[in-house]
Amino acid sequence: MKDSGKISRMTGEKQGMKETQGRSGRGEPGRRARRGNADNPLKLAIVGNPNVGKSVIFNNFTGLYVTVSNYPGTTVEVSRGSTRIDGVDFEVIDTPGAYSLLPITEEERVTRRVLLEESVDVVLHVIDAKNVNRMLPFTLQLIEAGLPVLLVVNMADEAERLGIEVDAGLLEGRLGVPVVLTASTLGRGMDTLRRRIVEFISTSANRSANQLRFAYSDRTEKAIAPVEAMLEADYPISRRAIAIMLLNGDDEIRAFVSKKESHARELLGRVDEIAREVGEVTPFAYSIAMERQAAAVALVKGAVTSNAHPRSASTGFSGLLNRLTMNPLTGIPILILVLYFGLYRFVGGFGAGTVVDFLETVVFERWVNPFVDNLVRAFIPYEAIGSLLAGDYGVITLGLRYAVAIVFPIVGSFFLVFSIIEDSGYLPRLAMLVDRVFKVIGLTGRSVIPITLGFGCGTMATLVTRTLETRRERVIATLLLALAIPCSAQLGVIMGLLATRPVALLTWMIFIGVAFVVTGRLAAILLPGESPSFYMELPPLRLPSVSNVVSKTVARMKWYFLEIVPIFVLASVLIWFGKLTGLFDAAMRLIKPLVVAMGLPPETAVAFLFGFFRRDYGAAGLYDLAKAGALSGRQLVVASIALTLFIPCIAQFSVMIKERGIGVAILIAAFAFSAAFTVGYIANLVLGFLGVIG
Repeated sequence: MKDSGKISRMTGEKQGMKETQGRSGRGEPGRRARRGNADNPLKLAIVGNPNVGKSVIFNNFTGLYVTVSNYPGTTVEVSRGSTRIDGVDFEVIDTPGAYSLLPITEEERVTRRVLLEESVDVVLHVIDAKNVNRMLPFTLQLIEAGLPVLLVVNMADEAERLGIEVDAGLLEGRLGVPVVLTASTLGRGMDTLRRRIVEFISTSANRSANQLRFAYSDRTEKAIAPVEAMLEADYPISRRAIAIMLLNGDDEIRAFVSKKESHARELLGRVDEIAREVGEVTPFAYSIAMERQAAAVALVKGAVTSNAHPRSASTGFSGLLNRLTMNPLTGIPILILVLYFGLYRFVGGFGAGTVVDFLETVVFERWVNPFVDNLVRAFIPYEAIGSLLAGDYGVITLGLRYAVAIVFPIVGSFFLVFSIIEDSGYLPRLAMLVDRVFKVIGLTGRSVIPITLGFGCGTMATLVTRTLETRRERVIATLLLALAIPCSAQLGVIMGLLATRPVALLTWMIFIGVAFVVTGRLAAILLPGESPSFYMELPPLRLPSVSNVVSKTVARMKWYFLEIVPIFVLASVLIWFGKLTGLFDAAMRLIKPLVVAMGLPPETAVAFLFGFFRRDYGAAGLYDLAKAGALSGRQLVVASIALTLFIPCIAQFSVMIKERGIGVAILIAAFAFSAAFTVGYIANLVLGFLGVIG
C-alpha cells in the first residue's frame, strides 16, 4: 500500500555519508578509537518503556555501586553505575521510562536529553517480549536518529509461558542492529548480552552499512525532505530525526535548532508552512506514528509467533490475582492487607519498634551519647558551643541520633518493602486502582508512589514528588503530604495512643481522611493547569528477585544518607539556635492560646512545638501527657488530629523549600498551621456535642 510505510536498507556509501552528516563530531572512527577505560569509560544508556526490566538489567551490570542524582536542570533522578566487560569499562546510565523521542512527561525529556547530550556509545533499547510490535516503533525512532542501538528483547520467560516465541536472529536481520533475547530476572541471556555489547563496540564502524532505513509514505517523505535539506549545522543525532521532530512541533528541538542554525527564522517558517499543509489532511504526528506502527507490524511478521492455544494471562492463579488486585471490591481489601502487614507491622512494628529501640536506647543512649557528652565537656569549656554538638539538642546527640537511630531503620525497612512491592508488579495495579479517586483531588494513580512513601517518611516522599508529570500535580501532592499523611514514626505513636480506644481511632481516621479529600479537591479547583493524563504499563505479577530488591534498597539508602542526613543536622542547628536565642519561648507563647481554644491544657503546646522539629517527638509529648492523666479521651483525639495536620517537621519543610521554592513552602506551611487548629477546634465542638468520647 502506498501510505503504509516502506522498509528498505541503505547501501553502505550512501548511509555512511548520511551518518557522517547526521552525527558529526561523534563519527564512527572516533568511537572505534575510544576503547574505554576507568578514566574515560564508554557510555552505555539503557532506555525503554516503564516496567520492561531496565532496572534489573542495570543492577545486573552495576551491582551495588550506583549513584542516584537529579539530571542537571531537572527534578528527575537518573541512576548511574559502572561495569567492566572483557576489559572494557562502561558508565551505565539507567534512564527514566520513555515511550518515544517526542516527550510528553519530564522523564521522557530527560531520557532524550541523555541521548542528545551525553555522547552515548551504546543504547540498549529494552522491550517486553510479549509486546514487541507495540514497542518496536520506539526502536525505529532510535535507529532513525542514527543512535548506536542494541535491541534487548526482555521477559522472554514470561512470553514463553504465554506461548509467544521471538526469533531474535530474524528480527536482527530485518532491523540491521544486534538483537538479544533475555530473561533478566533469571539472569538468562545476560552473558550473551555482554558479549554482543563488546562485539558491537568493536565493529561499530561498519554498523551503518546494514542498519535499517525506514522510508515513510511519499506524502510524508515529501514533507521531511526539504526540512532535512535546510539543516546545515552539526547535530548529535541524524538530521532526518531532527526534521521529523520539528515537523511534529517539538518546542525543545525548535529552540535547539534556533541556536545552531544561522538561518533559523527562515527554516522554522518553512517548517510551520509544511506542517500546516500536511496537517490539512491528517496531523503530521498522527500520520508518522501510524506509519511507524505499520512498519513495526511488518517487521515482526514471522519473527514473533504465538501458539494456537497459548497459556492466557487471564487464566490460572496469576490471572485470578491480577483481576482481584484491579477490582475495587477486592482490590481495596488487598490494599489494606498490604498496608497493614507491609507498613504497619513490618515498617511500624519491626522498623520503627524493634530496630529503633535497639539503636536509640542501646547504641546511642547507652554508648554514643554519653561518650560524646563526656568528650565535649572535657574539651569544650563553653557551654553554648558545646550544646551545639552534645546535650539534648546537639548535632551528634540529636541530629545524627535522629537520622541514624530513628529515621534510618524506618526508611530502610520501608525501602525494602517498597522494592518488593515495586518488583512484584503490584504497584502499577495499585496506581490503576486509585487513579479514579485521585483524579478528584487533582492527582493521578501515579501519585500513589509518593503518597505511599509518605507513610514511611514525609521528607523522602516530598523528594519523590519530582517524578510527577506536572508542576500542579507536584504542588498538590506536596501539600497533601505536608498536611494529612503521618510518617511512620508519628503514626506508630498515635496508633499506640488510640489503639485501645476503637472509637477514638476511627474518629481520628475520619477527620484526617476528610481533611485529605477536601484539601485535595480545593487545591484541584483553585490551582491553575490541566489535569494530567495517566497511562502505565501493567507488568505481570511475579516473585521479586532477591538480588534486585537488595540492590535497589541499598542504592536508595545511599541516596538517603546523601540527601536527608544533612537536613537533620541542619535541624539540630536550628533547634540549638532557637533555644539559645529564646525563639522557642516566643513560639510557645504564640501557640498556647490556640491550644487552649481547642479545649486542650496549655502544656500541650510543647508537643506541637517539638512536632515541628520531630513529628514523633510531638506525638511522644502527647503520650507523656496522656500517661500522666493530663488528657481526657476527647482531648487526646483532638490533639492527635491537630498534631497530624500541623506543619510538617523541619526536615520535610527544608525539602519543600528545595523542591517547590520558599514561597510555595511557606504558603503550604501556613495553610497546614491554620488547618490544624481550625479542624482541631471543630473536632472539639463536634465531639463535645455528640459526647461519643469521654
